[in-house]
Amino acid sequence: MPLPPAPTKRAALLPPEAYDAPARSSHKAARKLEAAQQSSPIPEKPQAVDFDPRLGGGEPHLEAYRDSVESYLERVAAPTPKKKEKAGVEPQPAARAPRKAKATGPAKLFVLDTNVLMHDPMSLFRFDEHDIFLPMIVLEELDGHKKGTTEVARNARQASRTLDALAGAQGADISKGLKLSATGHTESGGCLFFQTQTLQNHLPASLPQGKADNQILGVVQALREQHAPREVVLVSKDINMRVKARALGLATDDYRNDKTLDDLELLYSGSLALPPDFWAKHGKTVESWQSGQHTFYRISGPIVPSLLINQFVYFESPGEPSLYARVTEIRGKTAVLKTLKDYGHLKNSVWGVTTRNREQNFAMNLLMDPEVDFVTLTGTAGTGKTLMALASGLTQVLDDRRYTEIIMTRATVSVGEDIGFLPGTEEEKMGPWMGALDDNLEVLGKTDTSAGEWGRAATNELIRSRIKIKSMNFMRGRTFLNKYVIIDEAQNLTPKQMKTLITRAGPGTKMICMGNLAQIDTPYLTEGSSGLTFAVDKFKGWPHSGHITLARGERSRLADFASEVL
Repeated sequence: MPLPPAPTKRAALLPPEAYDAPARSSHKAARKLEAAQQSSPIPEKPQAVDFDPRLGGGEPHLEAYRDSVESYLERVAAPTPKKKEKAGVEPQPAARAPRKAKATGPAKLFVLDTNVLMHDPMSLFRFDEHDIFLPMIVLEELDGHKKGTTEVARNARQASRTLDALAGAQGADISKGLKLSATGHTESGGCLFFQTQTLQNHLPASLPQGKADNQILGVVQALREQHAPREVVLVSKDINMRVKARALGLATDDYRNDKTLDDLELLYSGSLALPPDFWAKHGKTVESWQSGQHTFYRISGPIVPSLLINQFVYFESPGEPSLYARVTEIRGKTAVLKTLKDYGHLKNSVWGVTTRNREQNFAMNLLMDPEVDFVTLTGTAGTGKTLMALASGLTQVLDDRRYTEIIMTRATVSVGEDIGFLPGTEEEKMGPWMGALDDNLEVLGKTDTSAGEWGRAATNELIRSRIKIKSMNFMRGRTFLNKYVIIDEAQNLTPKQMKTLITRAGPGTKMICMGNLAQIDTPYLTEGSSGLTFAVDKFKGWPHSGHITLARGERSRLADFASEVL
């Protein structure tokens, strides 16, 4: 940028009014001082260009002016904030976006137990920049579990194939470690190490060396001594294994990557209570209109960002009108609420069943809505999950002809000891597992009291002909068309099994997953890693799915009291 020209008028010739004019801006003064400094050094005598009339005349004022020029040059050289700060306020540092903290120390070395690989074959790629070590006994145990058609055997074979792909992609020398990113998993920055030599350990004599768990503990202890001060951590799904490791002073941790939620209290409940001042804050801006039997409300305000599609909202306050609605649309800062159908009234009963509390009515609205393809229901024993699912299914299969038949399945996990092999066909083998189905069909068969005994028997035969009981073991490759599928005891499913079942749905199929997350019987499965928790968390907010946590049991006063005190 060219420098500005020097002033042509002498300062002494300026009119007196200029003395009272406001001072020049700092930018103009800066440009003039730069031009004066580059054109000639500071003169010894005052000249028109350099002399400021507001300082008066004489040499003392010239010295003051020289000092001001030097202080200005020092200020120019020093870094200054870009924005002008207000007087008397200290400049605050600009806020920066938070960055991911980089690892400052050496990467950790994780020793994986066999059950981690059999639980999640992709666990090798879940440890970011850290390294992984596999003892030789882990490979032996993988080889021993690879035969069979169970989920564990399939995972063991998948883990073996992954290890073979890593070794084959980088040559035969595996003593230096294999890059975990070699097979396309760029999120893994560490290396995979195999045990290629015998490691000396100093385990107590009370731990027998022939047991596989103790051999892995010996490897962890030897690696900790060999790689000190690097942190060596044992990762295992076996609680007793972790307890023994802590007793020996070894660092250990559970495999947590499979957990959807760390705390079950954070699980999406499907319903939200509106604040007591809801109508006071939103009453003036609410738009309402009628369409058929339903009333719609368009609301805006601070509550909208916390809402999800198909979430139920309710407002209950003494002295004010109650509201029970479902979120049907969210656009920007507005949401549309749709009032519900009251299935608690006898005229709206479903196959003779009426709802008894608020959450049951929410669930029945989801089960009877043809636009909702996937419904998840959780709750303690006796909350009516199976009864409502069967009642709505029979109504939509036999009365509305919306679906062709009901398919019911469940995870065959025993509470106690197994009773052994069962004779008969697939449905006969599943019979002992379907006691809940028989109990609820008995209740539903008694709802029509005017049909007589012969009529009820015919109705039961018709119901039985429209309900198929299937085993989960034969679900792969199937496609259900226009079916009403009920998956009972879904809390015992892994996320992978849940995905296998949900992806069986074809056009026109509705799926209902039910379970009690407090009754998990599958080993190595917790409330946070259950397939039911996984499905609830992943499907929330999808326009064609819904979830409700049933809160109150309606089985009997004995069952309700036992649920609370036992």
